Amino acid sequence: MPSKRRQMPLSMRLPEADIAVIDRAASLRGRSRTDFVRDAALRAAEEILMEHTLPRLSAEAFAEFLAILDAPAQPVPELLEVLNRRLPWEKPPQG
Repeated sequence: MPSKRRQMPLSMRLPEADIAVIDRAASLRGRSRTDFVRDAALRAAEEILMEHTLPRLSAEAFAEFLAILDAPAQPVPELLEVLNRRLPWEKPPQG
């Protein structure tokens, strides 16, 4: 059985210019003003919470984490391919 979500009102007074910017961005995303503002506010809140949340690991998980950090670096073939790719504005080698 789905839980019933309780919704609470949130009211803000913003300058007309701010509303115009928000409305334009929401329109470009195909979202309503409410959805756009809610999503932006939630993302900002989650970022701040993540900045202030300490990760907690068991002793075993922490030891595994340290072992991964201490292990020699391994090449990532996909990354090497991207880094060695010629840039679009570079000329092909003369030969």
